[in-house]
Amino acid sequence: MSTEITYSRQGDYNLPNLTLPEQDDREIGIWGARRRRFLKNHHRILYYNLLTSCKLHDHLADINVEATELFDRLVMQFAKQEGVTEQLKAKDQMLWVARMNSIRNRVEEIVDHEIIYTA
Repeated sequence: MSTEITYSRQGDYNLPNLTLPEQDDREIGIWGARRRRFLKNHHRILYYNLLTSCKLHDHLADINVEATELFDRLVMQFAKQEGVTEQLKAKDQMLWVARMNSIRNRVEEIVDHEIIYTA
């Protein structure tokens, strides 16, 4: 890592030539966006520490992956426990949709509580 600082002249001022480190291009997704909003509103110090150290994007992408995996796993487990199957979907679509929406809403609250809203 080079510690030499170079400057460029902007009018009457010499400004340092600063560049940010390379960031990966993983998606933040809905869970990462929720986590960012939570940190920004309720844990500002952690949010700004991650932001200024260029680790915020990585943190949010990791949270998104973890939350997505937990969400998918729990939806499958709840659906299996409650008998929400493809046979039910073929037999009574509206009942299947109602039960799946209920499962998804409950799982969303679990993921929010376990991953998103924890400091």
